[in-house]
Amino acid sequence: MRTGRAMPSGAASTAAAFLLLLATLLRQAPASAFVTPSTARRAVGRHHDGGLTRGDGGSPSRLRSSDPAQIDGPLSILTKSRESDRSNDLMLGEDAGAYDFDDESWGELGESGWLTFFAAVATILTAVAVLWIYPPTGYGDDFVNFLENDVAHGNPHLVTLAFGIIFPIVHSGLASLRPLGEKIVGARIWRVIFAFPSLCLAFSWIVYFISHAHDGIQFYDIRSIGWVHSLAWVTNFLSFLFLYPSVYNLKEVAAVEKPKVHLWETGVIRITRHPQYVGQVMWSAAHLAMVGTSFTALTMALLIGHHYFACWNGDRRLEDQYGEDFLKIKERTSVVPFKAIVEGRQVLPPDYWKELVRAPLVLISVGTIGAYFAHPFMQAGAALSTNTG
Repeated sequence: MRTGRAMPSGAASTAAAFLLLLATLLRQAPASAFVTPSTARRAVGRHHDGGLTRGDGGSPSRLRSSDPAQIDGPLSILTKSRESDRSNDLMLGEDAGAYDFDDESWGELGESGWLTFFAAVATILTAVAVLWIYPPTGYGDDFVNFLENDVAHGNPHLVTLAFGIIFPIVHSGLASLRPLGEKIVGARIWRVIFAFPSLCLAFSWIVYFISHAHDGIQFYDIRSIGWVHSLAWVTNFLSFLFLYPSVYNLKEVAAVEKPKVHLWETGVIRITRHPQYVGQVMWSAAHLAMVGTSFTALTMALLIGHHYFACWNGDRRLEDQYGEDFLKIKERTSVVPFKAIVEGRQVLPPDYWKELVRAPLVLISVGTIGAYFAHPFMQAGAALSTNTG
């Protein structure tokens, strides 16, 4: 039972905490991404036809009704993605990031439209705020206090180590239990069961990291060197372009559309089969360059270690789901960026740019720039959450 503790500037703290939660959604993958509009995915190949749901829910309430042929100029590629030359592909996987704005609709509440999406997002964020973030009613601060005082005895390195053990067990563990869980409660309910604890733990870990990033041994401090900051910024920006394509469909992430295990063959998958891992390495390297402390080094190592494990676990799950089809795509791709291309196992189409200049990636870019400028608010939110909890 909660004790109803008073919290100074409670509304401001909660608002700032939501900024951190949005950053958590942006970085965490697949079940916790909040960065792009729904992608109208088109399945290709003999095994993937007919298994996808449309985002309009059958509703006549469209976001916009226009003839694609009437859309001129460079922005037309953002309203409807263009197919690249896939003559050299196996045509066993889906086209990553394919998007058609005319397929989108608001829909009625309860249908698979954007109205239901925003209602679902508002519900889960409210649940996270009330049950985890807001100190008088949530248990997030109690959990962190338990780690700090009862487990780590005031050592922040041990706290982040505990997070680095607990989060992968929960996140990857629930992902691995997905086939069994979906049989019991269904795909949508299991997505909520998977997402809620992952969001809560990720939020608390991010808040703790921001608050203690400069703890421990200071190995170096090169923040004042201009080119280091610029290189770190560019690396951090590019890291968010290495997101797994399943993140692109927010309706599926929010369980408005039925969540599925997708087999992708195009886009960033041509460069690396595990873009989330590559992006995490880049993000961690950029932050470690700017904050050269032992605490930050340990936290970055834990994050990279978890994503490295996810490479193996993700391949295992895809092989279980798709069998020989996945193994054929695996042979043509690599974990190390560009390795399969250099070795000749992957051939980029002559118009590969069409797979990259798509609405989801453009919006991710805009969101990443916005997140950079929101860093002061994230830091303020972390301070409020830590000091007033």
